[in-house]
Amino acid sequence: MTVAPHTGQIVESGTDAAAKATRHVTWHSEEDTAAFAQRLAAQPLLANAFVTLHGELGAGKTTLVRHLLRALGVQGRIKSPTYAVVEPHEAPGLSIWHFDFYRFDDPREWEDAGFRDIFANPGLKVAEWPEKAAALTPLADLAIHIEAMDDTERKVTLHAPTATGRSLLQAL
Repeated sequence: MTVAPHTGQIVESGTDAAAKATRHVTWHSEEDTAAFAQRLAAQPLLANAFVTLHGELGAGKTTLVRHLLRALGVQGRIKSPTYAVVEPHEAPGLSIWHFDFYRFDDPREWEDAGFRDIFANPGLKVAEWPEKAAALTPLADLAIHIEAMDDTERKVTLHAPTATGRSLLQAL
């Protein structure tokens, strides 16, 4: 019996896998942001995902969340949870929690507010300023880094460290 020599990779290298789990895009306008939110909202796996939003003040994190929630069917006023830390929303057949950890500074708040229970239950969780609670939150399925280039253009990096995130990223 002869064995044919193998010349290709058998296992993906970490860098190849990481490259497939990261995508760079540019949003040239708020319409591009809204179109991205529509595509993301159309993904069934989003219903139980944890999405984190990263960027400086004014980068467009809350704007993206508003477009996403509208695309998911949320009715009524959508406000930033900057002072409340979390705002719950309901869409048809979907529970959504929008977190803003900008003012979060005491890990005891995590337990007192029942965040552990929220993350243990089904539903979409979207968090702005997740680094403020990073030791307490699970690994994000999809991390969206937004950098404002000017008043309208945004450079966006999408990173998907989980299987759910990679499936979401691949479908976008």
